[in-house]
Formats: sequence, structure tokens, C-alpha cells
Amino acid sequence: MMKYLQKLGKSLMLPVAVLPIAGILSGLGYLLCPASMQGGEITGAIPLIGYFMVQAALAIIDGPVIALLFAVGVGIGMSDDHDGTAALAGLVSWLMITKLLSTGVVTTLIPSVAEDASKTIAFNSIQNAFIGILAGIIGSTCYNKFKNTKLPDFLAFFSGKRCVAIVTAVVSIVAAAILLFVWPIIFGGLVALGNGILSMGAIGAGIYAFLNRLLIPVGLHHALNNVFWFPTIGIGDLTHFWAGETSAQVGWDLGMYMSGFFPCMMFGIPGAALAMIHTAKTNKRKVAVGIVASAALCAFICGVTEPFEFAFMFLAPLLYVAYALLYGIFTFITVLVGFRAGFSFSAGATDLLFSASLPAAANTWMIIPLGIAAFAVFYLVFRFAITKFDLKTPGREDDDEDETKVVLSNDDFTEVARVILEGLGGAGNVTSVDNCITRLRLEIKDYTQVNEKLIKSAGVAGVMRPSKTSVQVIVGTQVQHVADEFKKLMK
Repeated sequence: MMKYLQKLGKSLMLPVAVLPIAGILSGLGYLLCPASMQGGEITGAIPLIGYFMVQAALAIIDGPVIALLFAVGVGIGMSDDHDGTAALAGLVSWLMITKLLSTGVVTTLIPSVAEDASKTIAFNSIQNAFIGILAGIIGSTCYNKFKNTKLPDFLAFFSGKRCVAIVTAVVSIVAAAILLFVWPIIFGGLVALGNGILSMGAIGAGIYAFLNRLLIPVGLHHALNNVFWFPTIGIGDLTHFWAGETSAQVGWDLGMYMSGFFPCMMFGIPGAALAMIHTAKTNKRKVAVGIVASAALCAFICGVTEPFEFAFMFLAPLLYVAYALLYGIFTFITVLVGFRAGFSFSAGATDLLFSASLPAAANTWMIIPLGIAAFAVFYLVFRFAITKFDLKTPGREDDDEDETKVVLSNDDFTEVARVILEGLGGAGNVTSVDNCITRLRLEIKDYTQVNEKLIKSAGVAGVMRPSKTSVQVIVGTQVQHVADEFKKLMK
């Protein structure tokens, strides 16, 4: 299971790599054009440039678009040979599920849904990260299972990879039919949980923040957000805050369900990112910087956290739970000390600046001490957890530090692959083939058939056997060429 989650996490890095530029464009755009967030007329060259940048960012970072990127990225990343057909299958699955579960289609199939506000809201929120990831998994699984399918002669045109999208569509219809009944229950349960939190004051706000982060991997945080931020059941913390109202005009401490995110996103994430950089392997530190430093900048400027969170949530799930818990703790503290700020986009510096002048804002100067505390605590917790439990965060993969410098003694990649396969006991003994930057990662049936001496005779740098069913062959940076030939020989 852990290997599956790690492979899923690796797959998510492909779409996540696109998000930092969207976050930077969004932050700069809002700074140049406040009206694009707050409303009002947009005039003048600089505001128009800002508006242009915001729209460019929204083309990528808008919720349904991110989910679509996940469908495509997971589709290709979870496929056996990272073929584009799997990405197409993920896209087909996403389009099929989201169309079949759209409010218009659902209310036609089940007219009573139109009369049930809770179910209508549930299906209005169907284009989320959970559905995107699910679509990618369906697409890649169908590709892996049916890419070599041989059909009768009269259907031969649809054999092999051409049948993958067709099978994916059928499976997606079944998945949509199941979700038609399951999704409102899941969504409704989360809304009910939100209702229970309302009466708990600062503790409830902390629980909400914890659950908000915890549910992000599956996209179900939107259910809780609908309860607290918008007037779904009569609250609307965000709506009332930006309408210029105060706590005296509503039945709760206005802003309490938004304020705690600011110290965590603006300062906590940069602290956690620095811990990841400091604990990365020396030869991979630049890679870690490229992944998490830009993500931290996005979080600080405009509160875009997905590039950071998806970089480790599936690689180190326990660390992600700790990360969510820190949000809960800081939200509880923030509510108690009286810091109040709101956001219309997310809890970054841009929204903090614009919300500071609103009537419900209070003690915004406290972002400095709260931020310093969040930076330090996030850094220490992440650094301790990563080193104590040897967590595989960006820059801490299993590859040895000198593997990128390995040079094959034989540049005939087909011959290298043939010898390795023979040393593994032949194609019948190999159940799975994958590769990272420097290694072939193989799953086998019978470890007694593995001949390490024969494998090394191919000119590779070494052989590792993490378990009885796993073999890793250290090839070096030419591993992709060897992997391609290896897969050809397996057919």
C-alpha cells in the first residue's frame, strides 16, 4: 500500500510542477489590480496588466482545472510505461464522471435531488481533486490492464492501446453510478460534522482547520468550507467579513474560521520548506529547492498551498497529518489572541493587506509574532520528523548520492537489458518494471532465481534487494534507455 501511495505521490508531481507559476502570477496580479479581487472598475495600464496576470493564473489554478491536471498527471504517472494513452484515458474518465454527476444530469435522473439543497450543493462540488485523482487512477489502471488486448479480426482496429479509452469510459460510467449514491452521503456527513463544530468556539475553529488540511488530498475540504465560509447553512464567515460587517452583526466571532490560516500559510510553510531543503541529500538539494522554495513563495504571497502539500502528502502521509495538526493548533491560538483577517482567495500576504482595512479585521500587526512562531515550530517539527523517521520528502529518495555519476560500461542498451532480465530469472519472474532517475525498480516472484553476479556483468554499478520481492539495479542516468529496452524484452 505504501509503495502504491508513493507512486501516486510521484505521479502528482507532474501536474504540481505547473502550479507555482500560477501562484506567482496570481499574487502579483492581485497586487497590481486589487479590483480583480475586491470588485470595481478596472482602468489604467498597470491594473489591466494585473488583471491579465490574474486571468492567466486562473487558467491553471482554478479548482476544476487543478483537478483536471491531476486526472491527466496521475493517468500518465501511474501507467506502467508512462504512455500518453493513459493520460488520454484519465481525461476521458474525468469528463465522463463529472458530466454524469453534474447537477443538471443528476436532477434529470433523480428529480428529487433538485428539492434537496444538501444534495444539490454536493453535486455542484463534484469537480474536485478527489474526482481528478480517481479519474487518473481509473485511466491508468485500464491502460495497464488492457494496453495489449487483442480483439477478433473484425475489431482489430480497436486492439491494444486503442481500446483503453473505450474500456475507461465503461468503467467510469460504473464509477459514476456508484458515486451518484455515495457522494451525497460523504459530502453530507462532512457538512453535518461542520455543524457540530460550530458551537465549540476556538476549539471548533482549530478542529475545522485541522480537518480542512487533512481532507485536501481527496478534495473533500470543500464540503467543510461551504459550511463555514459561505452561507450554505446560514454562517458565511467569508461572505460577511468581506461585506464589511462586524461580529456584532452575526452570531459568532467574525473571521475566526479564516484568521488561523495566515500564520501557517505565510510563515509556517516557508519554515517547513526550509526544513525539507536542509534535510535533503547534498546532491539533490537543488532539486528540493526548485520544488519547495517556489511553493513556499506561492504560499506566502497569495496562499496557494497545493504545490507544497502535494509534494509530500503521499510520500510522507504521517508528516502530512502532523502538518494538518499544526494548522489546528495555530488556528486555536490565533482565535484566542484576537488576530482577525479574512481572505477572498486564500490566506497569503495579498489578502492580508487588502482585508486589514475591513471593519472585522483586528490586531493584524500580530501576524509578525504569530508568523515567527509558526516558522520556527513548522521548521522544528518537520526537521525532527524527517530525520527521526527517515521520511522520503523531496530530495531524500533512496538513490545513493553518487548514482547520477554512474557510467555504464556497455553502451548497448539492448544487451544490458537482456543480461539484466536473464539475471532476474527471465520475463516470467518479473511482475513489475519501473525506474527513477538512476535505478531500475523491479518486482519479482521468486528471489532464488536472481543471479546478482550475472546482472553486474551487464556493466551496471550495483544491485540492491530491499525485500524478497524487490530488486533495484543501479544503472545511472542512462536508466531510461535501459528501461525502455527492458520493457520491450518483457513483451
